[in-house]
Formats: sequence, structure tokens, C-alpha cells
Amino acid sequence: MNKHFAGIDIGSRSIELVMVDGSGDIVSSLQTDTGFDPITSAERLLNGASFEQIVATGYGRSLFEISYDAPTVTEIKAHARGARAFFPEAETVLDIGGQDSKAIALFENGRVKKFEMNDRCAAGTGKFLEIMAKTLGFSIEDFGHKALLAEKDLNISSMCTVFAESEVTSLIAKGQNPQEIARGLHASVVRRVAGMINRVAGNMTDIVFTGGVAKNPCILQLLEQKLGRRILVPSDPQCVGAFGAALLAAEMG
Repeated sequence: MNKHFAGIDIGSRSIELVMVDGSGDIVSSLQTDTGFDPITSAERLLNGASFEQIVATGYGRSLFEISYDAPTVTEIKAHARGARAFFPEAETVLDIGGQDSKAIALFENGRVKKFEMNDRCAAGTGKFLEIMAKTLGFSIEDFGHKALLAEKDLNISSMCTVFAESEVTSLIAKGQNPQEIARGLHASVVRRVAGMINRVAGNMTDIVFTGGVAKNPCILQLLEQKLGRRILVPSDPQCVGAFGAALLAAEMG
């Protein structure tokens, strides 16, 4: 019977569980909301799962390690491993999740060369976009599509979530076009993460974009325009960290 190995990514907004076989091919992929009790949510995903080894990553990995006596890896290492599995020539990885964003440069062998992480403020993260979408009356699923309909973007001067929300409210009160405000918000996120990428990776090759925000078409388009580089998005960008953790579990044997 083929052995299976698992990776679980316990993030701030969602939890992903990926199972791979001994060849590193994905056998199954599951996702759930993190909720207020990440371990209970993780237990629901693991119910009935059978595997030889599991590796945890994400902000809740330490809780999982205590509960399951399982090895853990950083999100940097997990996303680097998963991104390289999808795109073997990748040298740069951008991960934008719910509460943080990370730019990662890789050596030719796939090991992490350098990285920069924004985890002290919601600016440039999925949470920032979620709050702004709600302020403008858009669903997070439609936010990027609505922003792309704008003919121009309105400059948003503040990247602090609290001040940006106040600025957006003021622009709405002045009768400004919500789609143009939305595009301006997306542009502000792109400016921030583009700066991270340039500091970490300079003018290196294609960028692998992981995390939930990789599904946002406006961020994707503006990022390509800003950097002048091709952005590669895996088939399921939210599961890249869990996939990388599963591959690392398989390597542990």
C-alpha cells in the first residue's frame, strides 16, 4: 500500500491539509476556516485521515506541535518548498496571507537565500483588503474584479488600516467612485509588496505568487505592471504552504 504524508498549514484565516504519496503527488487537499479554536478546526480536517508523518506550518504550528507531538517548519520554508514543486525554476516567492506578507528569494537548489516579512501590521495583507472591501460594500470575492473596472485609481495616502479606512470613508462621503477607490487600495498594496520583492530579490526572474490574495485579479495585474515580471500562480495558491509541508514530511520518511 502506498504511504501517504501530510502537511497542515494553520493560518490566521484558514487551515489547509494536503496529503501526498511517496512520489510527492497530491492525493487530497482540504480546507476549513481557522475559527476561534484552530486545534479543533484542525481535528475536523484530520478526522479519518491516515498518514505516516505530518508536518505543521503556519502561525498555529506551535499549538499543533504541542497537541500532536508533530514536527513543524516555518511558513518561509514550507512556501518555498511548495512553490518550487509547482515551478521548479522559481527563484522568487511572494506569499500574501490573511495577516502577513512574505517575499522570499531562493538559491538555485531551492533553499531560502533571503526573505522579508510584514507581520506587524495589516497593511499589504488579505485582512487589509477584506476590511476595505467591506467598507466599500463589496464582497472580498468581487473586490478585485470591481477594482479592474475602474478607469483610474484614486491615491490612498495611508497604508495603516485604521487611517486608510477613515480615508476611504471620507472619499465615499465626497461622492468618489467606489471602483476607483478600490483600485487605489489595490495599488497601495502592490506598492508595498513590490518594495519587499525588490529589496529581497532585485530584478530576478518570474515570481511565484502564493496565498489567498493570489486569487485577486487586480493585485495580479497591477503587480505584473509594477514589476515588469511574469507572475506565476499555482492551481490552488492557498494550499502551497501545506503542500510544501507535506513534501517535507515525505522527505523525513
